[in-house]
Amino acid sequence: MTPRIMGVDCGEKRVGLALSDPLGITAQPLSYIERKTDAQVAGEIEELIKIYEVERLVVGLPLSMSGGDTPQTKRVRRFISRLRKMLDIKVEALDERLSTAEAERALIDMDVRRDRRKERRDIVAAQLILQGYLDTKSISPLP
Repeated sequence: MTPRIMGVDCGEKRVGLALSDPLGITAQPLSYIERKTDAQVAGEIEELIKIYEVERLVVGLPLSMSGGDTPQTKRVRRFISRLRKMLDIKVEALDERLSTAEAERALIDMDVRRDRRKERRDIVAAQLILQGYLDTKSISPLP
């Protein structure tokens, strides 16, 4: 199996996860983790990294609209620091402004019921974060 990249959206209650396809072209929805503690979430991510042979983690960083840090940004930065210390793979932060709102809009457009949107929103946000990362990596200059 080709090494994969995992996208992570750190919600307050749930952490959404997405996984790249074997060729590293598209982001696929994976699952979510119910957040109890950062240590518990990090441990579950570590297990999934082993199962899916993930070589890189891309974590959405919720910056303010002006690009600055918010209390949530600081919490996610601490979580990223924890992941970097415990994992043997590269952990990258990626600006994820509006990914949750975009995920909500996409789910509404797909006519997903309100009660189902809540649990799917973080997964779709992780998918959008990862797809944005994959898209920037696939851009190469023309010959």
